[in-house]
Amino acid sequence: MSDKIRWRYGDTNPVVAAVDFATIIEIGDLVLQDTDDAKPFSSADLTTFVPRFLGVAMQRSHVGDTPPIRVATTGVFEFDCPSGTFELGDLVSPAGNQIVEKTKDAKVAIGWVAKRQPSPTTSVLVDIRSTVMTDGV
Repeated sequence: MSDKIRWRYGDTNPVVAAVDFATIIEIGDLVLQDTDDAKPFSSADLTTFVPRFLGVAMQRSHVGDTPPIRVATTGVFEFDCPSGTFELGDLVSPAGNQIVEKTKDAKVAIGWVAKRQPSPTTSVLVDIRSTVMTDGV
């Protein structure tokens, strides 16, 4: 997936995270904290990702890059999703690197729907909460 600014509004409470020189992170990626480095969702499954959810990448890091990147730990972001309807407060979980889906299980949720979508849609506004920095949902 290519860089995509997903932030729409709200305080992002950013942190600066180290990235391993071999890791690729694009702007808008959902990232986890893996010991001392940020890694994208594709590097973990859902059950191990959510307890280490750091936030949304606000900067990119390509292979060979060594500077740390800024990661938003809160805020409202627009993510792609499978077509569906959403109500305020619905829980969402990662379904891909920059994709979310509705869930009923708070243990795998990274945020809540921030705008009601009564008609089927393929994007949704999500109020995210970093598990690492804010103790999550």
